[in-house]
Amino acid sequence: MKRIASRDNPLFKSLRKLTQASQARREAGLSVLEGVHLCQAYLQWRGLPRHAVFDARRLEGDRGSAEVMALRDEIPADRQVWLDGNLIDDLEHVQAGQGVVFVVETPAPPLPERVAESCVLLDRVQDPGNVGSILRTCAAAGVRHVFLSDETAFAWSPKVLRSGQGAHFSLTIHERVDLPALLPRLDLPLVATTLEDAVGLYRAELPRQCAWVFGNEGQGVRAELQAAAALRVRIPQEPAAESLNVGAAVAVCLFEHRRRFAPD
Repeated sequence: MKRIASRDNPLFKSLRKLTQASQARREAGLSVLEGVHLCQAYLQWRGLPRHAVFDARRLEGDRGSAEVMALRDEIPADRQVWLDGNLIDDLEHVQAGQGVVFVVETPAPPLPERVAESCVLLDRVQDPGNVGSILRTCAAAGVRHVFLSDETAFAWSPKVLRSGQGAHFSLTIHERVDLPALLPRLDLPLVATTLEDAVGLYRAELPRQCAWVFGNEGQGVRAELQAAAALRVRIPQEPAAESLNVGAAVAVCLFEHRRRFAPD
């Protein structure tokens, strides 16, 4: 176990750089997880982190946290870093953090040669909160593969991770994907959500397996992908209401699909 008491420590400097600079994380191929829940989910689904960084105050004395100490007990000592004083404050993005940060390798799975089970394609969904919410919905609905276009928010950014609430670790997430170039690999029909020339979701003959594509918050699914869709659907709603947020639209569509085909 390494114990650090100074901001001049080289390891602490490298950790602080990772937590503060997205470019540093991308270049290193690393991501940062904050909080007990995310770290527990990572241990459950993926295994050990590269570094498990703890606020020493949460492990000792009257401020000890049972949840943080339970996490500590699952990590080999040579992967633990204990920070003295208030050093942990330099690494946490949220106020009143829980005193634990994992540094993990960012998953970068190769594109599959063929795609034969239901999946989600995100076309230029730029808001991190939306992307995290969508990933959480995918995990809950049983959709395990998600393909993100180059202009979609980075799935492993701190904001997306917090919004995803651990869903990332049960999914296979492909980033910076050329979605039109992906289409020939699909062994299932493409279903696009759009307001134009579309059938109502609840009347549509949804295929048992399909690739759902959801688009940019303002512009929707790009025309090239809409044109390639075997089915175009819209979510019926009151005419006076604004269209649904993309995160809400994904939830409605995936759970309607699950209602039809998934066992109770």
